[in-house]
Amino acid sequence: MKRSLLPLGLTLLLSGSVLGQTPNKPSSKKALDANRVERAQTKYEVLFGQPITASKTDPELMTILQRFIFGEVFYVGNLDDKTRELITITALTTNQTLPQLTPHTNAALNVGVTPVQIREVVYQCALFIGYPKVLNALEIINKVFESRGIKLPLENKATVQEGERFKRGREKQAPLYGDAMRQNMKVLPGEFAEAIPRMLTESGFGDFYTREGLDLKTRELMIFCALATLGGTERQMASHAAGNLKAGNSKETLLAAMVQLYPYIGFPRISNAINVLKDAKID
Repeated sequence: MKRSLLPLGLTLLLSGSVLGQTPNKPSSKKALDANRVERAQTKYEVLFGQPITASKTDPELMTILQRFIFGEVFYVGNLDDKTRELITITALTTNQTLPQLTPHTNAALNVGVTPVQIREVVYQCALFIGYPKVLNALEIINKVFESRGIKLPLENKATVQEGERFKRGREKQAPLYGDAMRQNMKVLPGEFAEAIPRMLTESGFGDFYTREGLDLKTRELMIFCALATLGGTERQMASHAAGNLKAGNSKETLLAAMVQLYPYIGFPRISNAINVLKDAKID
């Protein structure tokens, strides 16, 4: 497993209290800096197909950003570049930082992510950020696809028929989340006690979890990343942390995903997510 230095606060949170491991001791600062610069250049060329060039307006900030993201963050944890770019696309879509979607959609394609995988990751964000913001992101992503000669619309990956959305949704929901939502909502008045959990099952799990194009582990990992990006979702993160573990993602994978998110959503939200992960377990 590749490792690198982290900022002090993140290093402490990722210490043995979570994974039972002792962080590697750093090499000399001079060696680290040299390796960081070289790694950043190498990774940047892999992702974007060109060498790093100095910014004409903000060279100092861009140097800090590039060396941190591509020289450090990309080398922490057990994720491959495909997964890292899907995480980045999830964060950019959730945050609506749309200008950066163009280079990172290209980067995802450059490292072998399929157009369908990109589309499916963005589609499922609708459950957490709403459909209008997903449409905003798709407008950017589809322009990238068209510029690279990728024919639209992409192939259909729906597998559920209109009359079976609840049944098929429950088949996906129950193994991961049981009946907790329906139990939580049964105290609501009137039709809401039935309608709200049913709509979640039908729309969230029936419409999206049944789609092909993403395996369950990837789908759950990206959902946790979207929740961490939103902030203020600790209750939902706790549920989806357990769901990730049931789907087969390890805590190390989830922590690596949080490190990947750090440059895009900031440390406070990452710290909140890591605290959730420290307590995560399968019931």
